[in-house]
Amino acid sequence: MGAGAETLPTTAARPAPVRLRPGDLARVASVGLRTRRTRAALSALGIAIGVAAIVAVLGLSSSSQAGLLAEIERLGTNLLIVTNGQGFTGKTAELPLQAPAMISRIYPVEHVAETGKVSGAVYRSPLIPAVETNALEIVAASLNLPQAANIEVTQGSYLNAATEHEPVAVLGPAAAQRLGIDHIYPGERIWLDDQWFYPVGILNASTLTPELESVVIVGFPAAKRYLGFNGHPNTIYVRAQTSQVAAVQSVLADTANPEAPNEVNVSLPSQTLVARADAQSALNGLFLGLGAVALLIGAVGVANIMVISVLERRSEIGLRRALGATRSQIRGQFLAEAILLSLAGGAVGIAAGIAATAVYAATKHWAIVIPTLAWAGGLGAALLIGALAGLLPAIRAARLSPTEALRTV
Repeated sequence: MGAGAETLPTTAARPAPVRLRPGDLARVASVGLRTRRTRAALSALGIAIGVAAIVAVLGLSSSSQAGLLAEIERLGTNLLIVTNGQGFTGKTAELPLQAPAMISRIYPVEHVAETGKVSGAVYRSPLIPAVETNALEIVAASLNLPQAANIEVTQGSYLNAATEHEPVAVLGPAAAQRLGIDHIYPGERIWLDDQWFYPVGILNASTLTPELESVVIVGFPAAKRYLGFNGHPNTIYVRAQTSQVAAVQSVLADTANPEAPNEVNVSLPSQTLVARADAQSALNGLFLGLGAVALLIGAVGVANIMVISVLERRSEIGLRRALGATRSQIRGQFLAEAILLSLAGGAVGIAAGIAATAVYAATKHWAIVIPTLAWAGGLGAALLIGALAGLLPAIRAARLSPTEALRTV
């Protein structure tokens, strides 16, 4: 090339687009939400309801299970109950008179107490109509029933060696309530089987022995003397060493009635309560499904507001593109808006779900338990819904060319 030859101008290299930092992207994305607060709040409401339902369902279920298991732990898991079953003819069998004494000889057994049903009705006074029995029963009980069944006496006292021979009664909590007795007063009387008995105590409620809540308890000697009781126990409460419960349970029927062990029923009430605690999760699927439906509705709301936002903000998109914003930056802005909207609804939903769980658990005197799966799952669901709901509008916004967008200005 000669010295006088002209050199061709070189094309300057296009500078690389500046990438938005996460903080800048969040500020840009929040502008669209702050300028349309009412619409954003209504769209986030569906997300909040769904997340609140999920957190509350899982939180209440866990709190309920924790409360029930704590109650079982307090009452003990070593209570066994022996009851009379049915014979081959279908008639109700009787436990032998010697059954409690024979059971007490089993080495790991710590406490044995028996009760027997007594015929007769219970009334507040003889002036009460005979049909108004209040579904109360009379039972004869041994003196060590509170120790064996782990029941406390909330008012007054339980039977003792003297009062078990006299017309004296102890009321279960439900029986006291139905009879209108909220406090034990000297000289208080109730009408049992056409004669007066004097209540001396009221038992506390027991989760493991709910059958004792609606009964009037008298001593075995008094039941035989005043009420014509035959002395046969119907229920035997057995406390065994915790490590030997299964071994004791396996021999109770043969020990209680060696001649007819098939006529004896043996139950472990703590197993029933543990099964009930596990079964409480059966309905969780239904409520979680309802929460998922609310989340779906919330996702539709978020997608709807983002689509409308793209249509309304075409001029903004065109202006930003004309000033150098790339497609990825536009796409990131609208996707971030959808995610922020969903996260805001998710945060409100988590707070509402935790508050609902705390209030209800406090009224039931449960421990407040919020599983990690509840709040983390709710937050993750909100994040996923925001990303999915905002993806299509974000792609649509990024595809708008500057000239096409600015035509609407």
